[in-house]
Amino acid sequence: MSVKYNFEFEQKIKVGFIGCGGHSFRNIYPTFQYAPVELVAVCDLDRKRAEIYKSFFGAKRFYDDHLEMLKNEELDAVFVVTNYDNAIPRYPKIAIDAMKNDCHVWIEKPPASSVNEVQQMMEVSEDTGKYVMVGFKKVFFTAIMKTKEIISSKEFGKPSSIYVRYPQGLPEFKDRNDPHKMLGFLDHIGHPGSILHYLMGKMQTIYFEREANNGGTIAVITFANGGIGCLHLASGQSGTSPLERLEVIGNGCNVVVENGVKLTYYQRGGRGEGGYGRSGSYIGEDKSAPIYWEPEFSLGQLYNKGMFMLGYANEIMYFSECVLNNKPPDKSNLETALEITKLYEAYKNLEGQKITIN
Repeated sequence: MSVKYNFEFEQKIKVGFIGCGGHSFRNIYPTFQYAPVELVAVCDLDRKRAEIYKSFFGAKRFYDDHLEMLKNEELDAVFVVTNYDNAIPRYPKIAIDAMKNDCHVWIEKPPASSVNEVQQMMEVSEDTGKYVMVGFKKVFFTAIMKTKEIISSKEFGKPSSIYVRYPQGLPEFKDRNDPHKMLGFLDHIGHPGSILHYLMGKMQTIYFEREANNGGTIAVITFANGGIGCLHLASGQSGTSPLERLEVIGNGCNVVVENGVKLTYYQRGGRGEGGYGRSGSYIGEDKSAPIYWEPEFSLGQLYNKGMFMLGYANEIMYFSECVLNNKPPDKSNLETALEITKLYEAYKNLEGQKITIN
């Protein structure tokens, strides 16, 4: 994959940015170096901060009211990275305002706190012809995109089961209607949830049990494609431990991603020759040997930058190209947001019974 620099694009989209916080400063604004965007205006409730970001990132104007920015500027798209309003995401209202002002929208996760809010955005998207993409960065991880390529191949066979581990706790059932106590879960469920949806498709049912010590859960999930999955929310693991793990099983093959970057593809094959009890070597044929990838950190390559390995640059480049070519995104869109929010509501509203998601 060859990456263009911003100044090399002959055509660019005119964009505004709503939100001037720490996350956007570290991870989103810098990705514009590699996307076909012209940053026209920035907006933040803190006017002084907006003025600083305008100067730092080279925007033409700054605002402290997003409606004023949408009214005054001719924009193709807006990026939105904001905090919460009393533990509720601000994204649905801002995204709807932007679409009604003729802009496509990229919003950070979580997209909403309820299925109803996602459906409202979908209705406005349908009415206006403008689309929304959500920052589910995991599906733009280099290792996760390669996993999708592997499991979609004829050699891998139909993905039959999946295991995802992610460190996240779930509050007690009595606290799950408190948005402040559910904030951490809402903020993070999109990470493992988006991987499950991206690799296996729509979820149909979920059954989970919660342990009381750390609030960890283990869930069994069925998918519309006939596969099954395990989502292990491993609250309580050490902070020095690799954060997450993924494994997908196919037909005589499996692929494993550890810590988001180490990818191993176990191709169809076996160990040694001679049959059970007579094989003197554990080394099989080269053509069926596992294939292993991990990054190196010696060269000044883009693939060593966190914004590429962690998906930020990839998702912003993808969205910008979608807008430039007037092509709705086929992943991390509102349909994805709907499925993730259904998963969130399943954890929020029920426990100890099999739940139908779709």
